[in-house]
Amino acid sequence: MKKSVIIVAGGIGNRMNSQLPKQFIEINKIPIIVHSINKFIKIYPEIEIVLVINPEFISTWEEIVKKHKFLFKYKLALGGTTRFESVKNGLEKITKGNIVAIHDSVRPCVSTETIKRCFDTAEKHGNAIPTIPVNDSVRILSNNESKNFDRNRLRLVQTPQIFQYEIITSAYLQDYSTYFTDDASFVENMGIKINLVDGNKENIKVTEKEDLIIIETYLNNTK
Repeated sequence: MKKSVIIVAGGIGNRMNSQLPKQFIEINKIPIIVHSINKFIKIYPEIEIVLVINPEFISTWEEIVKKHKFLFKYKLALGGTTRFESVKNGLEKITKGNIVAIHDSVRPCVSTETIKRCFDTAEKHGNAIPTIPVNDSVRILSNNESKNFDRNRLRLVQTPQIFQYEIITSAYLQDYSTYFTDDASFVENMGIKINLVDGNKENIKVTEKEDLIIIETYLNNTK
C-alpha cells in the first residue's frame, strides 16, 4: 500500500511570542518542519508529502526552500482557520487509495520506529495512533473539587495518526465540532475502534520556548 503524509504546519506560533512560526525555527541550521519531514523520508523515500501551510507564510516557506536548496518533492495545501480545515485541505491533495499519516510539523523527534509501528498497524487494522503512558499523578476536576484518578487508564496521544484512505476521508466529511481534538476523534465518532501503538517519549510537540531546548537535545542525541 502506497504511503502519504500530511505535515500540518498551519500555525502562526502565538504562544512562542515569535514573528516566525515555530515550525520554521531552525534547530542545528535546519527548520523544525524539515526535521519532521526527514523522519518520514528516511524510512519511506518514495512517500507522498503534502505540506499544509498558512497562506500568510507560503512565501516564507519558499524562501526557506530556496535558501537550503531542499530537493524533496511535495504538494502544497493551504492552512485553514482551524486544524480541521487545514487537514481537510491536505486530504484533497492526497492520492486516492494511499494510506495516510497526519503529523504535526512541530513534532520533529518522532522516532522512525514509532512511524513504522503506526503504518504497519494501520495497514492491517485500518488505523493507528501513537500513545505513551502518563507518569505523573492526575486529578479530575469537578465543580470546586478534585479527585484522584487512576493514571493507568490514561494515555497521552501523539502524532502521526495514520488511517486508510477511505476511513479518514469519510471521517472528514463530518461537520466540525470542538469535541474532536484530533484526527482519531473524527474516526471514532463513526463507530470505528482506534488502535493504540507505542509512541516515544521524545516525540513532544513544540509549544513553548523551553521546548526548543528539549528537542535540540533529543535531536543531537539521535544523529
